[in-house]
Amino acid sequence: MRRAFRRWYEAWQRTRLGTRIALGLGVLALVVFAVVGVTTVGIMRGYLDRRLDEQLSKSQNTQLPMLRKTHGSPQSVYSWYSALYKVQDGVAISEPGGQLPGDAEQLAKIAVDAIGGDVTRTVHLRDDGPYRVRACPVDTDSVLLSAAPQKDLDGTVRQLIWVEVGAFAFALAVLVVVGRLVLRRGLRPLADMAGTAHDIASHDLTADPDLPVRAAGTGGGAEVEELRTAFNVMLAHIDTSLAAKTEANERLRRFVADASHELRTPLTSIRGYADLFRYAAANEPAEREAHLAKIREETARMTVLVDDLLLLARLDARAAETPLRPERVDLAELAGDAADAFAAGRPGHPLTTSLGAAAVAADPVRLRQVLDNLLANAAVHTPPGTAVRLSVAVEGAEAVVTVADAGPGIAPADQERIFDRFFRVDDSRTRGNGGTGLGLSVVQSLVTAHGGTVSVSSEPGRTVFTVRLPLASS
Repeated sequence: MRRAFRRWYEAWQRTRLGTRIALGLGVLALVVFAVVGVTTVGIMRGYLDRRLDEQLSKSQNTQLPMLRKTHGSPQSVYSWYSALYKVQDGVAISEPGGQLPGDAEQLAKIAVDAIGGDVTRTVHLRDDGPYRVRACPVDTDSVLLSAAPQKDLDGTVRQLIWVEVGAFAFALAVLVVVGRLVLRRGLRPLADMAGTAHDIASHDLTADPDLPVRAAGTGGGAEVEELRTAFNVMLAHIDTSLAAKTEANERLRRFVADASHELRTPLTSIRGYADLFRYAAANEPAEREAHLAKIREETARMTVLVDDLLLLARLDARAAETPLRPERVDLAELAGDAADAFAAGRPGHPLTTSLGAAAVAADPVRLRQVLDNLLANAAVHTPPGTAVRLSVAVEGAEAVVTVADAGPGIAPADQERIFDRFFRVDDSRTRGNGGTGLGLSVVQSLVTAHGGTVSVSSEPGRTVFTVRLPLASS
């Protein structure tokens, strides 16, 4: 029994929601109709019984005065039966002239009971069916008994039952059919959303950008509209996540390819110079020292590259041991040191400064790295003799550092990718300038880690990198 119920329940769970709601409404309506029908029939049956009792009582009350005077035979009213009983020593005997149906014993017992007061009962008189019997005393030893058949009354009640059954069955059928149609129409937005979900599940969204992935349509009520909105918001988040994932995978692919290329270049050089050193081991010391110097140079270049990659990885991962050690820093003093180092190392680029007082909470080593990278970028990508300007100022609650040069400028399309890792304006990947393509990426990551922003604006003859950092609290 339990297994059969479980199978039925599982089949019910697989039934469509509209069908389940329609059947549920049908069952509820059936219960309501049953309650209404039983109550209506009960009320009607009670009303008819009371009407019959009133008619019996009225008929007997009309005959009692005459019977008390004459003790004659009672009159028959409608299709009723009436008789006068004489009660002596607990025995009732019918007087001549009365008319009663069969089963005189039951009627005689009712007459005996009525000697002390009015008695009304429903009895079944053998094959004659149910009768409503009323007996009332005429005098101390006489009882008037009247019996009215209930066949007509029962027939009326049965007719009412059939009428109600037919009307309720018709109403139930109309309710289920119309309710199913209304529910199907009302649940159509849910079906549309389910169809959209199936389309999403059966297609590669990244490979099929033209696929409609939104639940369209209107109607269905406030709840369905709220669900549709939430569904579309979820799909928008999925689209955003997929786009971000695709972009991240593409960036990772480019990053791995570029990192492999960047690391392979110095390793190839080191291997080549090592081979030359081996072949020149028997030659003059000056030649060996030249090869060793080249090996050290490429090793230092690869070390810088690896250090930058490690720093970017730690900033991206936001490791527990952050690479930043913030303290209160005088930005003007730090920029002055960076300017002195630039002037000493890049004498071919005249440098001017404008350094206003500004205190920030930052890691002085990493912030100096930001300044050095920006100044080196200005020198590397501009021809000799190009003027460079470094300035520090305060704007509101921010310290603003700008590095400007009078070089050829950066194309608008390149400005959008200037902070990407391994991106170079020169696609030929020449190493004449010694750049790795990571300097500006390191700048952006370090500035972001300090809670600031970095931006670039460029046109022919002027390129400006602007760093904004929050001022230190006093």
